[in-house]
Amino acid sequence: MADHRPCTARNETPLERADRNFGELLQELRVTQTGVQILFAFLLTLAFTQRFPSLDTFQRATYVITLLLAVVAAALFTAPAALHRSLFQRGAKARIVQVSSRLATVGMGVLVPAFTGSVLLVVDVTTGRAGGVAAGSATLLVCLGLWGLLPHLVRRAGRAEEGGTVRTHPPREPVRPRATARPGAALREPSTRLR
Repeated sequence: MADHRPCTARNETPLERADRNFGELLQELRVTQTGVQILFAFLLTLAFTQRFPSLDTFQRATYVITLLLAVVAAALFTAPAALHRSLFQRGAKARIVQVSSRLATVGMGVLVPAFTGSVLLVVDVTTGRAGGVAAGSATLLVCLGLWGLLPHLVRRAGRAEEGGTVRTHPPREPVRPRATARPGAALREPSTRLR
């Protein structure tokens, strides 16, 4: 049976790896920042609508908390760019990637209640408290499922494949040190057996 496990080794230096990881992180942040900016803009404009003065205490509290969560999420998602700019060309790329990844993870955690609060508020205002709580709870479950449970399941499936006999790429040949031979001596090639 063929071995189909993915090859994870890349032929790159630590600096090349840090550059690649930072590029991938920035691509992720671009997608996320767009959603956060739209949410933040929506929340900012709500306070200036005609219906805003009619909100009850619960709705106003939900609004303020959600707005503050959106601000914190936006700050966390833009912090990697500020960190990179502050430490540019100081030999700290690997550290920047590590800290930026943590900031993005915390930002995703803050974004979950921000999304939940915004849906709760809008549905509460339009259909009533019960509908708002139901929609907010559903939003919370969807976010936790897609952002928390799904990565866990994918990671677990990957570990199960690594433990099995499934490979997607052939195994890499190990790098062997060059043997120096005495003049006239024949080099013996190691025998290769199929396993």
